Amino acid sequence: MNIVLIGYMGSGKSLVSKALATKMKLNYLDLDDYIEIQEKKTIRNIFDDHGEIYFRKKESLCLKEMLDTYKNTIISLGGGTPCFAGNLKTIANKENVKSIYLQTSLDELTKRLFAERNKRPLISHVATPSELKDFVRKHLFERSFYYNQADYKVVTDHKNEDQISEEIISFLL
Repeated sequence: MNIVLIGYMGSGKSLVSKALATKMKLNYLDLDDYIEIQEKKTIRNIFDDHGEIYFRKKESLCLKEMLDTYKNTIISLGGGTPCFAGNLKTIANKENVKSIYLQTSLDELTKRLFAERNKRPLISHVATPSELKDFVRKHLFERSFYYNQADYKVVTDHKNEDQISEEIISFLL
């Protein structure tokens, strides 16, 4: 089985995926890392050089490749991945794939993301926590339709990656 973690940027997908892979003795892949290896560029440089549309097309191709190639793997997606190019349908139509939405509150996301905004192309332009909160609120509203179609949902606020991964394991057993 493959387990795909979805959620907004800053929800802990990468951290939880690593903890979950260790606990379940499964492989771990991060879609953004996979894309960077394929492109030989950082996500930021891909956005800067080619734009978001190019990135989203590459993201979709890499997701399909990962789901077709790897088994018994925890896959961490980018925050927008489920919302573009039919990616959510691709995930849902794959046999032996379970999707898990890491749901994080607006306040928690704002707190986590503000300090690292310069590392994230979509929010690098945001100057204040208030602006970031408005930006995230808009995205969460747009993306919640997709996120909430996951097979399972875990609220991540006030939990560390071990607690979240244990909760996920309890769903899957």
